[in-house]
Amino acid sequence: MGQASSGVALPKVVLLSRNPNLFLQKHPEFSDHEWLSLHDGDILDSASLPVGERFTHILHAATASTLGPELSPRERFQQIHDGTRNVLDLAISSGAKRFLLTSSGAIYGPQPNNKESLAEDSAIHLSVNSADNAYGVGKLAAEHLCALYASEFGLETIVARCFAFMGPDLPLDAHFAIGNFVRDAIWADEIVVRGDGLPIRTYLDQDDLAHWLLKLLEEGRPGEAYNVGSDKVESIANLAHLVRDLIAPHKPVRILGNADSSQARNRYVPDISKARSELGLDVTISLAQSIRRSAQ
Repeated sequence: MGQASSGVALPKVVLLSRNPNLFLQKHPEFSDHEWLSLHDGDILDSASLPVGERFTHILHAATASTLGPELSPRERFQQIHDGTRNVLDLAISSGAKRFLLTSSGAIYGPQPNNKESLAEDSAIHLSVNSADNAYGVGKLAAEHLCALYASEFGLETIVARCFAFMGPDLPLDAHFAIGNFVRDAIWADEIVVRGDGLPIRTYLDQDDLAHWLLKLLEEGRPGEAYNVGSDKVESIANLAHLVRDLIAPHKPVRILGNADSSQARNRYVPDISKARSELGLDVTISLAQSIRRSAQ
């Protein structure tokens, strides 16, 4: 156990990273903490994992969502499925009792426009016959692996179905619309909406996300899945104008007007009533606050 300067005992945390030195260069605030150690490894290489160490809890969030579009569909599925299997094997060999998988709202398939939100028991499923669904089908397969390991080994597995998030650590140069808007508001002459601006999204702040995941890891019901996200809806067009108003009121917003084929989901809104009622979780940081923090 590490000891914080405030006298509060902190659990020992081992962080798996494919490049620990690069991580510490980007985040020097994580250097020299007694409670934290970085382990050089890759979830696709089981021999590189911290085999032989003992853990009580494992949080598996190692999916390259930022670099994902650069992978082939087969590579994306393999990273999610095989990586999850390797981390589950680590959980069993390390004696871990609880395991949290960060899955995705992508497992539900396209949300009908007349359905306000997606609950955990929504009978909406992805087609397994399309390579375009490799990410969502991979996450669903990872959830099933959790159920198999729970059944065979008694591991307490919990699933967090994550939707969309915002905060200072969101990349501004990837495929995340809100990050691109913040980038444009700071450095470009105008804020550009690539599509028609009609898709509906919600965004949970990264600090709320961290709190939700820890709560699920500690107190989520074994064998259950929970939606993780905000239920405060915004259209992409309104989002672009909100970013403009908060960061660069003098800049125009330009909507290109064509439906964006990369935005296959016109509506992507979670029902978070289960997390609210069972665990007392809620949205505590407004989207405007999150956008301001990111810009600063």
